[in-house]
Amino acid sequence: MGASPQFDGKVVIVTGAAGGLGRAFAQGFAAEGAQLVVADIDQAGVEETASMLNASGAKAIAVKVDVTSKESTDALAQAALDAFGRIDVLINNAAIYATLTRKPFTEIDPAEWDRVMNVNVKGAWLCSASVYPKMAQPGGRIVNIASATVFSGSPLWMHYVASKGAVIGMTRVMAREVGPQGVTVNAIAPGFTLTEASLSLMEDAETYGVDRGAIKRASQPEDIVGTAIFLAGEQSGYITGQTLVVDGGKQFI
Repeated sequence: MGASPQFDGKVVIVTGAAGGLGRAFAQGFAAEGAQLVVADIDQAGVEETASMLNASGAKAIAVKVDVTSKESTDALAQAALDAFGRIDVLINNAAIYATLTRKPFTEIDPAEWDRVMNVNVKGAWLCSASVYPKMAQPGGRIVNIASATVFSGSPLWMHYVASKGAVIGMTRVMAREVGPQGVTVNAIAPGFTLTEASLSLMEDAETYGVDRGAIKRASQPEDIVGTAIFLAGEQSGYITGQTLVVDGGKQFI
């Protein structure tokens, strides 16, 4: 007999799961045997994700969530418990990204700055604050999605870059606070990855930055998904507070 999938019987919450990388995370964990709670403010999109997962033989529910509302993130955590009776993993993926217009920091609208911080930073905090108390302890895993732009200082995007830098700082604080309960918190900092959102940003998305990497190809969602599965699994139980850059080696050459 073959070994059981590593997430068999475990419950994974993925935010920002209406499409793109969030949907890819959900599909990757489903393939490893997880039961999924897929959440997004886009109700139609997240219901489509859940339908795809259920059609593939997985068990999934869709939850509409506003990650900037504590009432909404509390309801998300409770929906997971009501449906599956436990929570093992939280993937904080919800973020504002593709809809942002790149411009000098001197020209960023303060209202847009606040909106980015509310979703990208406050959202990850509130989801964690709602889910962690109800999470399996020990053994719970929180994985925050940051960005390699924090390390490159990607210009004309200061609100986005700053928000993802805050996610990295938050990851380190959370890791120290929940470590005694046997829960780990880590971040992934993806480079430019070929999702629907990224492809909509530029005409040359499939070749953008490839020449700057040690690995001469574009990043695919599966490259990031594999890292999330590792950080959420048993093999990474002694890794916490860390940020793993997944960008094909662009940051060191």
